[in-house]
Amino acid sequence: MILLTLILILLAGALLSWAAARVNPALCRWISLCSLLVNFGIVLGIWMGHSGLNALQQGVWWYEYRAGWVPHFGISLHLALDGLSLLMLVLTFFLGALSVLISWREIRTRIGFYHFNLLFVLAGITGVFLTLDLFLFYFFWEMMLIPMYFLIGIWGHEHREYAANKFFIFTQAGGLLMLLAILGLYFVHGANTNVYTFDYNELLQTPMSAAVAHWLMLGFLIAFLVKLPAVPFHTWLPDAHTEAPTAGSVILAGLLLKTGAYGILRFVLPLFPNAAAAFAPWAMLLGVLGILYGGMLAYAQTDLKRLVAYTSVSHMGFVLLGAFAFNEIAYQGVIMQMIAHGVSTGALFMISGALYERLHTRNLQRMGGLWQIMPVMGTATMIFVMASLGLPGLGNFIAEFLILLGSWQASHWLTVLATTGLVVATAYSLRIMQKVFFGHNERQYALPDLSRRELLILVSLILVILWLGVYPQAVLKMSRNPVPPGITAASFSFRSLNP
Repeated sequence: MILLTLILILLAGALLSWAAARVNPALCRWISLCSLLVNFGIVLGIWMGHSGLNALQQGVWWYEYRAGWVPHFGISLHLALDGLSLLMLVLTFFLGALSVLISWREIRTRIGFYHFNLLFVLAGITGVFLTLDLFLFYFFWEMMLIPMYFLIGIWGHEHREYAANKFFIFTQAGGLLMLLAILGLYFVHGANTNVYTFDYNELLQTPMSAAVAHWLMLGFLIAFLVKLPAVPFHTWLPDAHTEAPTAGSVILAGLLLKTGAYGILRFVLPLFPNAAAAFAPWAMLLGVLGILYGGMLAYAQTDLKRLVAYTSVSHMGFVLLGAFAFNEIAYQGVIMQMIAHGVSTGALFMISGALYERLHTRNLQRMGGLWQIMPVMGTATMIFVMASLGLPGLGNFIAEFLILLGSWQASHWLTVLATTGLVVATAYSLRIMQKVFFGHNERQYALPDLSRRELLILVSLILVILWLGVYPQAVLKMSRNPVPPGITAASFSFRSLNP
């Protein structure tokens, strides 16, 4: 029941926060924070309890919960936790708690409804990372959509309605394609086995032709590429990030994008191994295009949040590159990239939100020379900028190094092209520091440095990104087995993409 409890705590906290706002607006903030901290403590306890076990002792699933829901149609409440799910949940509750803290002063209207939506979207994300029933997975996938739409559309900036509508249309269209693929897999499995079920473990063994597997795989993959996002499905992301409140941007970059990567690792590769391997050269090419195109667009931006948003397109390109390299090194790099990107990019969005509160602008042309008056913020920004460009000693370096090492075994020339993306990352990362904190302060700003609340948030993120860079073994051990449950090693045998 512990897995179901994680979701129920968030849903209960969401309802209590909404109700408590009528009594005291400050109370709903504390309810939200406590709900997330309780869940964070639970998953940390699970991590500590399994850290000393080897893969055989841990088994396939560490925790599993199953209850009938609509048994006539083969639908069940089936939740399970393994190392990959655990890492994603730790990231979810950690960034969720920081999102509540970063919203403490920023959100001043409809506070109860804001925290209701914040916890509700985190409950949907938690369900995505836990469910093993494909119908339930789609339910949680859509459950993330509505509260995020409200977070952008109500508490966003000037063009929030346009950004919220664009986000909704893109993700809903991708979700509908995935629903069709789920139903197709359901009926194909039923026609071949006479058992109609949405259970993940059962569907892993579905017999089907190569053509059917190819089309069903594309239905899943497109939905996950839209959420990742990969070029050319990325255009909703910069608008959503730019107009969203700070916490909305943190959840978008740190968590919602990771559901797309998680879907590829958990569903696309295990359910359709041969179709995914056949599509791998094109998927890796899309990843490289995302790395280079996203990086170049990031360098060209004058809006700070939009710049950071395009860096996510570039970093998620590494995830796509590594996911389809089909080897353990790349797989572990992908998981490390998901975590390190969530921490570093989430921090950059928090810093851009703090700058906007002080300057009331995100235009890089109106900044400059801020290091002299805000040296603590400048130091924190420097650390996360260095993480973004892949400086050794920080988590992003470990992630990108492992991905490139693994992708080299699959395709030399795509790896070389992806490596040039690190040069582009250096250019846009240093541009942030040069435009915001260095140069001449023409407007003679007199601004406060980080408050104690902001300092607590950024110091915790700095410690995590340093820990990932100095001691990545804790994360790598949790993601040691690259073969998803139910698939034999032979299904994931390395396939060279080199000519």
